[in-house]
Amino acid sequence: MGSISPAFEHIFRSKLPDIDIPDHLPLHDYCFAKLPEIADRPCLIDGPTGTVYSYADVHLLSRRTAAGLRRLGVRQGDVIMILLPNSPAFAFAFLGASFLGAMSTTANPFYTTPEVHKQAKASEARLVITESSHVHKVKDLAVDIVVVDDPVPAEGCRSFADLLSADEREELPVVKINPDDAVALPYSSGTTGLPKGVMLTHRSLVTSVAQQVDGENPNLYFDKEDVLLCVLPLFHIYSLNSVLLCGLRAGSSIVIMRKFELVKMMELVEKYKVTVAPFVPPIVVEMAKSEAVDAYDLSSVRMVMSGAAPMGKELQDTLTAKLPNAMFGQGYGMTEAGPVLSMCLAFAKEPFKYKSGSCGTVVRNAELKIIDPVTGASLLRNQHGEICIRGSQIMKGYLKDPEATEKTIDMDGWLHTGDIGYVDDDDEIYIVDRLKELIKYKGFQVAPAELEALLITHPMIASAAVVPINDDLCGELPVAFVVLSDSCEIREDEIKQYVSKQGEACLYDPERSDVASDAR
Repeated sequence: MGSISPAFEHIFRSKLPDIDIPDHLPLHDYCFAKLPEIADRPCLIDGPTGTVYSYADVHLLSRRTAAGLRRLGVRQGDVIMILLPNSPAFAFAFLGASFLGAMSTTANPFYTTPEVHKQAKASEARLVITESSHVHKVKDLAVDIVVVDDPVPAEGCRSFADLLSADEREELPVVKINPDDAVALPYSSGTTGLPKGVMLTHRSLVTSVAQQVDGENPNLYFDKEDVLLCVLPLFHIYSLNSVLLCGLRAGSSIVIMRKFELVKMMELVEKYKVTVAPFVPPIVVEMAKSEAVDAYDLSSVRMVMSGAAPMGKELQDTLTAKLPNAMFGQGYGMTEAGPVLSMCLAFAKEPFKYKSGSCGTVVRNAELKIIDPVTGASLLRNQHGEICIRGSQIMKGYLKDPEATEKTIDMDGWLHTGDIGYVDDDDEIYIVDRLKELIKYKGFQVAPAELEALLITHPMIASAAVVPINDDLCGELPVAFVVLSDSCEIREDEIKQYVSKQGEACLYDPERSDVASDAR
């Protein structure tokens, strides 16, 4: 976990004691460690169909997926791309790759063809698992394509059902998995620049999940009696880690929604008596606006987690009114950090009082410090500076990008978040600003550099700069300032249409972005 901290560094630790973490285990073995006692309990509940998979089912089907992948030539250290919405197949694919010692790079199924190609090539994915409606985005890649929703897929594609029919014993023998081998490869812009492959290892994710749900007094105390709502996209590390993996480790039931639809979400919460609801602020905004929410029995919800973007006090109060039986808390994370840095401790067995606006305290078995962004000096409580985190949960580094890795993780093992915040007298963390260029739209990352690179491909645009503006619904929206080429004229709506057609900015709604043209 890095070198011993010098005496002059002011290190902040969790209010909870450290715990023993079995970080020598492969991720799948760790998640299914309680299988003998929960084998017959509901594990995954497919919201759209009502199909229920027990823990024994999920374990078996994940191993069969591993065997099927092996038949197709996937080996330890290879990368598969999961280009899927939320579904049981997503879980089987991710866990199956883990059993093989392979890596999964997860991608938004609504990415455009150029974006999918960019990530697939950068990660060197050798196989893509997707739906038939997205095959056209990957058919030109030199990879195997597996389709989950069509028993007789298009020519050149294979059926996921064939993977599930494989003999799970075929996956063996597998070379011993090293805890420091990468198992997840999400893409993140980090503190600056274009998206990069974040290598999260078995040790990283086991540690992060343990920090949340293991021990005698866990931060996020849900267990095998709880029912978790999985509405946030599994291709995003927040949901993959804090919903799917944490839910598996805890032995909870996980209700999977394909996508967010407010009324359908309320129906599922009521039908399955959901107890734990991980949200992001835009979902809460929709709940606050809708009178339909009041027509459903949401009394089963006892815990609401919010992450990916800050939530203000007014929105928190609105949520509390809608869910009177629920305890609320915010967390703070970053893909490169594994991803959770801090969590509200109001959920603990011996809860700490929640402080409005706080992101909670740093997770267990980790260290946090605040530094002066100019001098690098360690700062005291209530002093604003860059947040740095150290622990076994952070990423191994960026894939094939040692220079970017060195800019993010220093020689002493500290990951520099690019976020500005402070720690108060009660060890609570507050985020107040960002050093990094990243724009956060509904919890997703929008890299200004990527949008700028797209804009200047227009023949009439000489240069461009993209900055964020605050937005009540989305958190932030990108605004582009463009300099036109000599003697050129172009309307704002024409630039928006160009961006929309190119599709490189798919994480935001083109009709809600602003483009200001600045004549040279």
